[in-house]
Amino acid sequence: MSENKSVLQPVDAQAVALAKTLIRTARHGALAVLEPGTGAPLVSRVGVSTDMDGTPVILISGLAAHSAALRADARCSLLLGEPGKGDPLAHARISIDCTAVEIQRDSADHVRIEGRYLRHQPKASLYAGLGDFRYFRLEPRKASLNGGFGRAYAMKAEEILSLSPANESLSAAEAGAIEHMNADHADAVELYARFFARADAGKWLLVGIDADGIDIVNGDRAERVPFPAQLSSGAEMREALVKLVRTARSGLASKPH
Repeated sequence: MSENKSVLQPVDAQAVALAKTLIRTARHGALAVLEPGTGAPLVSRVGVSTDMDGTPVILISGLAAHSAALRADARCSLLLGEPGKGDPLAHARISIDCTAVEIQRDSADHVRIEGRYLRHQPKASLYAGLGDFRYFRLEPRKASLNGGFGRAYAMKAEEILSLSPANESLSAAEAGAIEHMNADHADAVELYARFFARADAGKWLLVGIDADGIDIVNGDRAERVPFPAQLSSGAEMREALVKLVRTARSGLASKPH
């Protein structure tokens, strides 16, 4: 009798990096909820950003069917990953089993989450202040990562989150650091894009800094640049950004013209 062989691969550093990149660079995703009363599955496209620890965040209207569903049953699933060219099943994606937590408007969490969300999703500023819109943290319980053919992983919540002691101090410093970098060091942000993302020069903006890396965007294109090692305190942020610039400048200078 033949034995069933698991298709799951051991979770390694490469899988963790891929999972975190898919989550941090996502602009939208498919949210699956349970319809109140019937328990039937209901799927909707939602805008996505992340909290400092990497927890996915959504902003939705209280009039939407999925808002009522999450308030009735917080269990949900979020699918992230861009299909790209060719076979859509050949591209990486991650499905996250979550518990939705609604964020109260008068809370410190709301201030932090809204700042991060609107930097990632600036067009949402048109409706974020409307009275019926609320942010939800989609707190992961576990995740299923598919990195392409033969690359399937079952992941724990702590493997896809950024659980660093630096999170609180980074939250306090992030907005000011981003404003400073975009206003006074736009050349550095462009270097990040050209070297680490192999992107063309353009109006690249820094929109996120967390313990694992930075998020940069140019229009609809979003890229992730990881730090060589996770930050353990907010005081390490400046030096980490400087080191990325040095690496990018040196790497670009050594490339043949």
